[in-house]
Amino acid sequence: MPRMTGGDAIVDSLLRHGVDTIFGLPGVQMYGLFDAFARNANRLKVLNARHEQTTAYMALGYAQSTGKPSAFTVVPGPGVMNTMGALTTAWGVNAPVMCITGQVPSAMIGRGRGQLHEMPDQLATLKTLLKFAERIEHPTEAPQVMARAFQAMMSGRPGPVAVEMPWDMFPATADVTPVDPLGRRANPLPDPDKIGALARLVDGARAPMIWVGGGAVDAGPEIQALAEKIGAPVVSFRMGKGVVDSRHPLSLGTVGGFELWEKTDLLIGIGTRLDFPIGRYAPAPAGLKTARIDIDPIEHRRLAVDVAIVADAADGARAVAALVKKKDGAAWRDAVKAAREAAQAAVAKADPQYSYMRAIREALPDDGIVVDEVTQLGYMIWYGYPVHQPRRLISSGFSGTLGYGFPTALGVKVANPDRPVISVAGDGGFLFGGSDLATARQFGINLVTVVVNNASYGNVLRDQQRLYEGRHSGSVLTNPDFQAYAKSFGVPSWRVETADGLRGALKEALASDAPTLIEVMSDIAKDYPPYKFHQPRLK
Repeated sequence: MPRMTGGDAIVDSLLRHGVDTIFGLPGVQMYGLFDAFARNANRLKVLNARHEQTTAYMALGYAQSTGKPSAFTVVPGPGVMNTMGALTTAWGVNAPVMCITGQVPSAMIGRGRGQLHEMPDQLATLKTLLKFAERIEHPTEAPQVMARAFQAMMSGRPGPVAVEMPWDMFPATADVTPVDPLGRRANPLPDPDKIGALARLVDGARAPMIWVGGGAVDAGPEIQALAEKIGAPVVSFRMGKGVVDSRHPLSLGTVGGFELWEKTDLLIGIGTRLDFPIGRYAPAPAGLKTARIDIDPIEHRRLAVDVAIVADAADGARAVAALVKKKDGAAWRDAVKAAREAAQAAVAKADPQYSYMRAIREALPDDGIVVDEVTQLGYMIWYGYPVHQPRRLISSGFSGTLGYGFPTALGVKVANPDRPVISVAGDGGFLFGGSDLATARQFGINLVTVVVNNASYGNVLRDQQRLYEGRHSGSVLTNPDFQAYAKSFGVPSWRVETADGLRGALKEALASDAPTLIEVMSDIAKDYPPYKFHQPRLK
């Protein structure tokens, strides 16, 4: 039984669970842990940042782009609270992210004496959001608590977790028994009766449609096989892009899906909340049947459908495909083809964002990764960017987290050093964490960042003007000189005003093998409004 500090026990658990990179920002409560990091520097890489939120977002990007567990560490109280945007997003996008934080000294927990960084009940706050949150009271508890945290994080619907340790326990020593990974809990098997019920709905449908979301990213082959057998288009939005290659004749985005909506008689959601078709396409066509395959039983209580199947996306799709009859459905396939063409024509009108988006797509190989942001070009990517493989568009999903894109993209690039990664940000969102250009420079994180500068929170400004008789408040920005800003960090930069200019800058930036920034000058008054894509029923 080896003798370890509490920090050593946590490091041992991280390494046993395949985590060899941690994103962190040290503080006094965490000295014992960071000393353990230093003593294990040959086995564990530590990347610090300039803000706690960035450490969490980097861990999120690492997890989203790989599907593997990742971890970050920050001080308790205000440090943890600074990461809540990232943890909320991790919850929304089902990302396996672990927060490791501290606590006040053991003897002072719960006494409310105003210890440094103390908050009333940190664990209670974390438990409202996370799959698992627990305190490690003593070094001897660390292996078991960490193993259970990893198990919770990776089992069923993945999601974020947290562990905390009192300040005095990180450097404390004890005889510690290491614990190997507990393994994921077994996925629920699809109910044969419900699979049969869905198969009968499919066999009786003339115009089935499949929708996929982030819960389907590892089920692409099974979903494609089902779609091809029944002639169903596969519609995706943000998180589901790439589950079926955008070039596949049955692959559609939300614009194409809306073209078919009135003709659809069966909607099958796989790993998705179905918010877009049920909410934004509404009303539903007369007689529409609905079904869902989702591993999270809670999801099935949130939306009533005709057939609800609790199962892993791949298992569920495979089981349905085994029972259904093959459909010829030439008329429906022709309708899908027409919808693809109509959607392409509609999206191509959205200039200049469309042309910028095409420049990015042309610059990247199939396995290149784009990280979006809540900005005009980001919206265009949601609706029109072709994605050829899963996890090649990284998004904040329904969280819509402004400021998410750039720091998350740093983590994506750390996890994928040999793939080109492009962060797309607006001027407002980028400056949430723009100081971490220093982090990119320090650690050689060769991310290409595209900042669209329209001197505003563009959509907010346009909404305010549209809805409130031209009035606006809080949405106009006075920006720094982004070229000088990048230069101050030693980061090469370009300023462009056209899609061709962006093409040239992207070519140079990707070839530079360095962190880079491309500023795209934009005028919000000339951008194509995204409303018709956000709300297709709007006139």
